[in-house]
Amino acid sequence: MTSATGRRLPLRGRIGLALVMLAWPANWFLPGLRTQFFFFPLWLGYVLFLDGWCARRDGGSLWTRAPRGFALSFLLSVPLWWGFEAANQVLGNWEYLGRERFGDLEYALMCSLSFSTVVPAVLVSAEWARGLGWIERLPRGPRIVPTRALLAGLLAAGLAVLFLTLRWPRTCYPAIWIAPVLLLEPLMLAFSRRGLCSHLRHGDWRAWLALWTGGLVCGFFWELWNSRSYPKWIYHTPFVDGPRLFEMPLAGYLGYLPFALAVYQWKELWLGEPELLVGSSRIES
Repeated sequence: MTSATGRRLPLRGRIGLALVMLAWPANWFLPGLRTQFFFFPLWLGYVLFLDGWCARRDGGSLWTRAPRGFALSFLLSVPLWWGFEAANQVLGNWEYLGRERFGDLEYALMCSLSFSTVVPAVLVSAEWARGLGWIERLPRGPRIVPTRALLAGLLAAGLAVLFLTLRWPRTCYPAIWIAPVLLLEPLMLAFSRRGLCSHLRHGDWRAWLALWTGGLVCGFFWELWNSRSYPKWIYHTPFVDGPRLFEMPLAGYLGYLPFALAVYQWKELWLGEPELLVGSSRIES
C-alpha cells in the first residue's frame, strides 16, 4: 500500500466534504419538506469524500482507475433500487412519510435522483474498507470453485427463495436481500464477469469482508441521516423489533451484508470493468 505521507486530499474529496458539511445540517434543521433537495448532494459528498480519502491513502481509487465506470455506476443505481421498491409493494417493509405531498412524476424523478447514489456509495465504502489493515492481513480461507453444479444450485436456490419471499411476504421478507445474490452470481459467470465466487477460487475472502464492512458503513449513514429527514422512511418488520439504531431494528442491519454483495454483482454484470473491482489493485492473479 502506498504511503499517504505528504499527500493532500484531492479536490473532489474536499468538495465532497464541503457538500456533506452543508447538506447535512440543511437536511436536518430546515423546516418543512427538504430532504428531496438535500439527499443527493449529501450522498454525492459522501461518495466524493471517501473516494478522495482512498486516493490519498492508497494512491488510487475507483474514480482514478475507472472514471467512466464510476460515473455510470450512478445510472446503474436507479433501476436496481426501483427493483427493490417494486418488491416492497408486495412486502410492505418500508414506507415514506411525506410521499403524499408529491405528484407521481415529481416523486419518481426525485426518487430516481436519490436512488442514483446507492451503488457508488456502497462501492466506494467497500473500497475504503478494503484498505483497512485487518482486512488486508486476512489469511486465506476456504476455497470455493464456481463449478457448473454450484452455479445451477445457486440459481435454483435463488428462484426458490424469491418464490417463498413473494408467496409468504410476512414470514419470509428478510430473504429479499438474499435472493438477488443467488440469482445474479450464475448470470455473472455466464457472461464471463468476475463473480463473487471468483475471489474464493484461491480462498481470498477480502473482497467479501470489504463489501460487508462497506455495506454496514453505508447502512449506518443511511439510517443516521434519515433519522431527522423529511420526507423520510420508516420500517414495518414483523417479528424483528427490539432495540433500534435510528429507525432500523438492530437485526435489520444484517440485511446490508447481502445487499452489498448484490450491489457489487449488479455493477459487475453491466459494466464488467476490472478497474472498478473492489480493491482491484490488490487482487492477486
